[in-house]
Amino acid sequence: MNSSSKPPNHREAFPSIEACSDLSIGPRPRYFNSVESASFDEATGKWLVETKNTLQKVTIVFVASFLVIATGENGKGYIPDIPGLKDFKGDVLHSSEYKSGREFKDKNVLVVGCGNSGMEISYDLCNLGADTSIVIRNPVHVVTREIVFVGMHLLKYFSFSIVDPLITFASKLMYGNLSKYGIHRPNEGPFFLKATKGRSPIIDVGTIDKIQSGEIKVLPRIASINKSKVIFEDKVELEFDAIIFATGYKSTTCEWLKDYDNIIKDDGFPKNRFPNHWKGKNELYYTGLSRMGLQGISKDAIVIANDIDMVLKTMVVPKDF
Repeated sequence: MNSSSKPPNHREAFPSIEACSDLSIGPRPRYFNSVESASFDEATGKWLVETKNTLQKVTIVFVASFLVIATGENGKGYIPDIPGLKDFKGDVLHSSEYKSGREFKDKNVLVVGCGNSGMEISYDLCNLGADTSIVIRNPVHVVTREIVFVGMHLLKYFSFSIVDPLITFASKLMYGNLSKYGIHRPNEGPFFLKATKGRSPIIDVGTIDKIQSGEIKVLPRIASINKSKVIFEDKVELEFDAIIFATGYKSTTCEWLKDYDNIIKDDGFPKNRFPNHWKGKNELYYTGLSRMGLQGISKDAIVIANDIDMVLKTMVVPKDF
């Protein structure tokens, strides 16, 4: 980059809402609309999607021959049903509500969930003066950003069976035996787990060092809660001022999509296994449930677009479609 070059500006890289709305690409995005319900009308053979305009406070019903749901699996924060949680005397929040560790300074805080969010929140809390503990229930892979980068590059040329052992070996060299700290590695490799089950490895930001030094305590699964006390599976009881749940998200599609059971289950995940997870009945499609990240979403989008194109070619489309 020469001295006269300017750093990229996000306003230039990403078009504004107004610019997107002016694009001549046929259907235009409708902003400030919340979907209230979607149902298939057998009489007309059309999808009826009822939305509420959050600015004008009016209800609008869209009619369509095809319905593509692209909300993915992460609709709202999920907090597990733990005996006694409703009567906990301290603060309870989901990781999506977490802002900063400053408000928890000098407090005993329990983080539940050892995904990347849980690990990063624990690190932030510890750095900002909270007495921090984290519940780690399941085996996880811990890697650095550099290790992930190398692994992704190697996957362009080699299979999981070759890349995963190399990445696991590099992780062991970096962190040593983490099992003595309550962190166990899964039997399957990190990239294989991501591709098949959607479980991402932990990209360490410094949390592991805090755990190894004892600044962050690792605890087992919660059995129950009694007011301000948390009882763990090993019968240990500890008091906390706050519990932060980094326990993931769940889909909200079941709340507004009528007769959803032909494409997804009650938990919001696909009824059919990959790669047949993306299509339901009556030209209903769902993208983002392959658990394969952005690559899976891209594949879903392509097969859905191709399927719609094929259906359109076999039907008589009204001029006002």
